[in-house]
Amino acid sequence: MKRLLLNKIILTLSTISALLGLAFLAWILITLFIKGLSSFHLSLFVNDLINNGLRNLIVGQFILAGMASVIGIPLGMLAGIYIREYGRGRYANIIRNLSDIMMSAPSIVIGAFVYAIVVVPTGHTSGFAGSIALAIMMIPIVISTTDSMLSLVPQELREAGIALGASKYKVIFDIVVKSAKVGIMTGILLAFARIVGETAPLLFTSQTSNYFTLDLTQAFPSLSVSIYDLASDVQTSSRDLAWAASFILTVMVLIINLTGKFITRNKK
Repeated sequence: MKRLLLNKIILTLSTISALLGLAFLAWILITLFIKGLSSFHLSLFVNDLINNGLRNLIVGQFILAGMASVIGIPLGMLAGIYIREYGRGRYANIIRNLSDIMMSAPSIVIGAFVYAIVVVPTGHTSGFAGSIALAIMMIPIVISTTDSMLSLVPQELREAGIALGASKYKVIFDIVVKSAKVGIMTGILLAFARIVGETAPLLFTSQTSNYFTLDLTQAFPSLSVSIYDLASDVQTSSRDLAWAASFILTVMVLIINLTGKFITRNKK
């Protein structure tokens, strides 16, 4: 009877906690969608911020995230492959532990680090510095995902490839990685969704710009930083623009996350 009573108490508390969390999430999303849609109009995608639009910010955000992906995905995948397929003992554990520490590090600390090693020596913020900061955030997520997905590939596939005379790197890239490609791709999408909405590291590294530019050597436009600036403005029009930008950014992140979930579900 005591176990049944305790089970009911824990189940009730868990249900209440879940409903409370969902209620707050629904409150945030409903408020965001109502205020964001009320400020939403198609000219946001045509005009730049200087003309009360968001075109330069949306393009700049994806360029920064894309550059970070170009840097972070290959490094993360190669490190994950090394840990699972080549690493043995102490060195593999060191990389795995460092990856876990980096994954839990506050984004603002990463921004301060890149500020110290890139922005201070060059004397100004830049899109390159912002991309490096986002890449540092992306790498440990890709490492962890690649390591976990490769561990699910049966050892027999590796042994079969070796038995057929294939070299180790051929077995890894042509058999093992291809067998885990769906899971790895899902992790990459989730890592991209993680960095595409980041603000703190960009405050120190790339800041933002009111104008459209593709020059990554200078301050670079970003949606997330501009939301912070617009929301702090005293003008009502700026705050309305911040709501619209927040709505667009939230929709983008939701689409990327749902795409990752959809790929995983189809694999199962």
